[in-house]
Amino acid sequence: MITREQLIAIMPHAAKRADKWLQPLNDAMAEFGIDTPRRIQAFLAQVAHESAELRYTRELADGSAYDTGRLAERLGNTPEPDGDGQRYKGRGLIQITGIYNYRKCSWALYNNAETLLDHPELLEEPIAAARSAAWYWWSRGLNVTADCPNSFQTITRVINGGLNGYAERVGYFEAAKRVLA
Repeated sequence: MITREQLIAIMPHAAKRADKWLQPLNDAMAEFGIDTPRRIQAFLAQVAHESAELRYTRELADGSAYDTGRLAERLGNTPEPDGDGQRYKGRGLIQITGIYNYRKCSWALYNNAETLLDHPELLEEPIAAARSAAWYWWSRGLNVTADCPNSFQTITRVINGGLNGYAERVGYFEAAKRVLA
């Protein structure tokens, strides 16, 4: 469990949003076993980067890039006039993306596929945004990965698909290690 002060020390620009996010983050981390200092440090570092310090729970791009090609296939999106990519663009604190991931997340959080497929915007709300991030983390085996030394780059690749923003992620990770020693 983290405190408001710890959260702000890790994400200093989130001070105005800390009260809104503290309980959902703590509950989600408890629910999905993100319960050791190493796990919490790495998780919060990734969340800080992916959400711009709890500022965004919806991808800024329109999602049309997820409508065609191999990426669309991998995400389960089909091209349509409005496009699955636009409907199922990144949402939540770790940007759940694509119809496949929305369906899996919906089963994990709501015990059915329809909730998030019918209402993808639910992932923009604090409880669902935090739970979806913790579920994604857990579903990719990142608790075990975080337990291993020198695993932060691997975690970043799983979350991001590459190393975009890696230096900033490392900065958050170092702050989290200082705060949650």
